[in-house]
Amino acid sequence: MFMKILTDPTERHKLIFNVISPIYASLDGLVKKGHEKAIQNIVNVLTLKGKTVLDIGTGAGAWGALLAENGAKVHGVDFAESMLKQASRLYGDKMTFSKANAMNMPQFKDGSFDMVTASFVLHGFRFPKRDAILREMHRISKDVIFVNDYYGPTPIVGRFLEFLEGSDYKTFKKTFVDELKQYFQEVMVCRAGPGQAVYFASKTEGRFNGKHCIKERFV
Repeated sequence: MFMKILTDPTERHKLIFNVISPIYASLDGLVKKGHEKAIQNIVNVLTLKGKTVLDIGTGAGAWGALLAENGAKVHGVDFAESMLKQASRLYGDKMTFSKANAMNMPQFKDGSFDMVTASFVLHGFRFPKRDAILREMHRISKDVIFVNDYYGPTPIVGRFLEFLEGSDYKTFKKTFVDELKQYFQEVMVCRAGPGQAVYFASKTEGRFNGKHCIKERFV
């Protein structure tokens, strides 16, 4: 098991997130505050009220809870059991949770959620694992996915944390739009703060016609 943790990035990430889950939960208010501009973009582009949303890599639940507070019916999944315990404690009254490996989720049927989302999750996986997650997001969503993650210059704190995690954030920033275009007909990217953006992707061409970002639109 120890060797698997050393050699398998996914197992290493799972261990890290299980260990840091109490710290992550204690910073919940700051995490939600950091998502404010991203959420503003989402409610400006999409109608959340009454929509079913699958939140991949839900962590302590802050991202999914913000979506629920804006009317969505949210189910959060994560591979770290300790994170799910923290999420259930904090937001069990707002959303539901279950354990899942985002690269393979046969428990969810094709098109079983109106939308699928992830916040600061996908940059942590190298290709082809990230591609496997995108395939599942595409399969499970009826039409739209949206991803809150890195874009452009990354603040020094973020660079330090990603160095410790050993993530693929540098490549992610360069290639993720093209990766989305392999599966979706239309992609739109909205600035959501320093070094951060919301990536919208739809199976339907023209889905985002007439839609506007709160600030800058990159794609």
